[in-house]
Amino acid sequence: MTTATLPQSRVRRSWWHRNQIAVTPWLFLAPGILFFAVYVILPIFQSVGISFTQWDGLGAPEPVGLANYRELWDDPAFYTSLRNNVIWLLLYLLAIPAGLFIALFLNQTVTGIRIYKSLFFFPFVISQVVVGLVFTWFYDPAFGLLNIMLGWIGLGPINVLGDPAYVTYGIILAGLWPQTAYCMILYLTGLNAVNPELIEAGRLDNAKGWRMLRHVVLPQLRPATFIAFVVTIIGALRSFDLISIMTNGGPFGESRVLSFYMFEVALSEYGFRMGYGAAIAVVLFLIMLCFIAYFLWSMWREEQGR
Repeated sequence: MTTATLPQSRVRRSWWHRNQIAVTPWLFLAPGILFFAVYVILPIFQSVGISFTQWDGLGAPEPVGLANYRELWDDPAFYTSLRNNVIWLLLYLLAIPAGLFIALFLNQTVTGIRIYKSLFFFPFVISQVVVGLVFTWFYDPAFGLLNIMLGWIGLGPINVLGDPAYVTYGIILAGLWPQTAYCMILYLTGLNAVNPELIEAGRLDNAKGWRMLRHVVLPQLRPATFIAFVVTIIGALRSFDLISIMTNGGPFGESRVLSFYMFEVALSEYGFRMGYGAAIAVVLFLIMLCFIAYFLWSMWREEQGR
């Protein structure tokens, strides 16, 4: 009796035929996992190791233990950067409700809605460098549109980017423009997945306006809200490009954040202190990790409660 005439249960199958359904997804994921491990996970551990050394990037690293972290504890520039990061974090979260309400508006059927969508989508597709240059011109005390409008109501010119009291808020406002557009796109995608049957059920129960939004729409937008929170928090904590373009950390270092201060001490003309810069990077990473872990834990707890 040949193998072809044997019952299927008695035909010996190879290891691949027995496991291909379980193995195939891992084969597709393998390149991404490899790149993520080499270019993300490995550098994290390398940064932690470098933070315990004194290194100029060329010679051999010299172990110094916790000296870099002790110096951070007494560094006023570090606390200024940390304070600005907290301000960024608190104000940047305004992009989430702003993006939600713009998405709710754009989800309506009104005349010219495609034009409105294009205008609100535009900030997301342009470079952060362009955003920084546009707002630098907007704030310019000599010819900027902001001071021209202030002149219409009798107020004097304000040098937003040159005043330590205003500079951080001016840069954050520039960052909120594209970040709001990004949150709007997330919520527009989420609104397309809202169950219309639940909307109709809410209307039958006389749910309108805020009640409909709170009890019917927002619960279905939780995945979009989670992504918006994570992306916005990470964007606030790792803000760099707008600061570099608009003020280069000035005036007097008052617009620094941790990521920019890390660049200054590690790679700029201030001194190639790789170990000290790595210590700042580790602190920034731990702050991000705490926020992301909290949101992941909250989401897991909600899933377990269902």
